[in-house]
Amino acid sequence: MPDNPNLDDLDLDLIAALQHAPRAPVNVLADVLGSSPSTVKRRMHRLTTRRLIRVIGQLAWSAYSDAHPRHVWISTAPGQLQAVAHRLAANPEIPFVAMTSGRADVYCVAHPASRERVRDLLTHEIQSVPGVVASQSDLVLRAITQADGWRLDRLTADQVAALALKAEPGGEQPVEPLSDQERRTAHLLHADARLSSSDVARELAVSQSTAYRLIQSLLERRVVRPRVEVEPALLGMRLEAILSVTAEAGSIAEVGAALARHPSARYVSVVAGTSSVIHHGAFRDEERLADFLSTDLAGISGVTAVQVSVFLDVLRRYWISRTGVRLGASRPLLSGP
Repeated sequence: MPDNPNLDDLDLDLIAALQHAPRAPVNVLADVLGSSPSTVKRRMHRLTTRRLIRVIGQLAWSAYSDAHPRHVWISTAPGQLQAVAHRLAANPEIPFVAMTSGRADVYCVAHPASRERVRDLLTHEIQSVPGVVASQSDLVLRAITQADGWRLDRLTADQVAALALKAEPGGEQPVEPLSDQERRTAHLLHADARLSSSDVARELAVSQSTAYRLIQSLLERRVVRPRVEVEPALLGMRLEAILSVTAEAGSIAEVGAALARHPSARYVSVVAGTSSVIHHGAFRDEERLADFLSTDLAGISGVTAVQVSVFLDVLRRYWISRTGVRLGASRPLLSGP
């Protein structure tokens, strides 16, 4: 893995605070962390310019597509693994790509632009990539927890409570079709979720009050969910794995909920396919993964089988390219129907 910059306690505490309240003003972050606004601002600038963190807006896919995402496992021909992974990472309908060991050679997430695109994407475009031998996919039925809910456990209860006052609303709401202004605002917040109403007003050539209403509407309706984008390895989570968990029919909901509560959980979803629940976990090392498999997972009633794929390298995560722990370019999201 490329260089792994050392972060001090204030860096880590700042990232943890942003995970709880990604849009919190600098003075609030400084007060919670017991630092000065100038120091916090300087740290944020350094982390951002070094491409170690980025505060993005996680978008509700239902506002852009009527198709649910797919987890896809791909087997490749000998010597073709890296070429296949890079070709997949260039596809705008594939937001996540990792080279893995275990169940398959490549794991990716496919987000078709529409239901009409599902068959062509899965059976033609992915299958026709040179070097792909076979692929298998699971349909996401329901996301139980997503990356915006993953937290670094560093803050006190009082600090978390103070940040909660500046956090965005929780819960899910049905996403109605977006207007042109809402769609454009959502794309701006996707790239930088800390944009102010004056920033958005300037970009859209609208009044600041209009921009404020657009931003608040998208945040309150959970069309945009601000989150800190940072590689888990930078935070000491040096091992990531995808677990394909099979559960008894009557226990799927309980198994998914139990996995979502585990501190390793970055993304947990109920799926239809070869497994029942997919768990994307981040772990400090192999020992932590071993404990999870032999103790934590074993203690969940209803689990009947599990397959594990360990990440070797992540090329793309949520449409953002990766080089080790450093963030690269973000390809624009599909414009939607």
